Amino acid sequence: MSPDATPDSPHQPAADRYDHLPYRRAGASGLDLPAFSFGLWQKFGTDHPYGTQRDIVLRAFDLGITHFDNANRYGPPHRAAERFFGQVLRRDLAPYRDELILSTKAGNPIGSSPYQRGASRKSLLTSLEHSLRDLGTDYVDIFYSHSPDPTTPLEETVCALASAVTSGKALYAGISNYPVERAHEAAVLLREAGVPLLVHQPRYSLFDRRPERDGLIELAAQDGFGLVVYSPLAQGLLTDKYLTGTVPESARARNSVFLSPNVIDDTYRERTTALDALARERGQSLAQLALQWVLRLPQVTSALIGASSTWQLDHNVRALDFPPLTEEELTLMDTYGVHGTALQG
Repeated sequence: MSPDATPDSPHQPAADRYDHLPYRRAGASGLDLPAFSFGLWQKFGTDHPYGTQRDIVLRAFDLGITHFDNANRYGPPHRAAERFFGQVLRRDLAPYRDELILSTKAGNPIGSSPYQRGASRKSLLTSLEHSLRDLGTDYVDIFYSHSPDPTTPLEETVCALASAVTSGKALYAGISNYPVERAHEAAVLLREAGVPLLVHQPRYSLFDRRPERDGLIELAAQDGFGLVVYSPLAQGLLTDKYLTGTVPESARARNSVFLSPNVIDDTYRERTTALDALARERGQSLAQLALQWVLRLPQVTSALIGASSTWQLDHNVRALDFPPLTEEELTLMDTYGVHGTALQG
């Protein structure tokens, strides 16, 4: 289906969509988010079929996923993912806008202009206006500063986030990829501005444990914000895709700037095979085990997942159907879930 094609009829959401997926409180706020949020970072540009993309997003909503995470940079090309979601919102989900948590980000480069990058007031608020037009909505629920900008005073960035909220164009403010010290400064400044920091979005997985190592998890509890973690499957490394040591032709490691075939080495395979064996003992997949693990902490409000098919989406959401991890299992996972395994960047 082309982006301009109209579905035969608007989607009718599942009546039981709130019966299965748990919701978790975002820090000290009053907002609950689904344990899994859906990210449009990859596979939602113009290089993938609209019909497949639409099916995945609508299936996510049917499963109780109400939080859809976007950014001006997502594509390709940049802003394509927002335009795609705007089409789905207009054609299928507009009657349910009050049930949706839509988030977007600005600050990472999207063009050659000095106003298409960075966390200045000009860059952030101009991008937000553009995002609202592409999404076809009057407001987003969460507006993020996508990355820290050392060339812009943090006070200016925080002022822009606060303005987005006080103007009604966003309901909450968030930050992403901020180091601990700067995250704390942002939280303090936002609180002083009367717009408490809702969430921080860091990368977190069994192979990327920086939020544990640098104190971000403790800071979230201290400053009262939630964590919405991305890449919980480490770009597919925490799935069974690479267990044999070969890299499938269609695998992300062959065509992604975020993952290289060189990281699929003996150390990676040894650790992943051990984790996969534990998952099998529990009757689940490695991906389900890895997703369950990141959600073990109360500071983690939600884990961002993507999908290339509705089957993959269903499979990952079922991670929460399994018994809680025992202390013995967590200890074993600490042994093989070593920070830095196959890590890039």
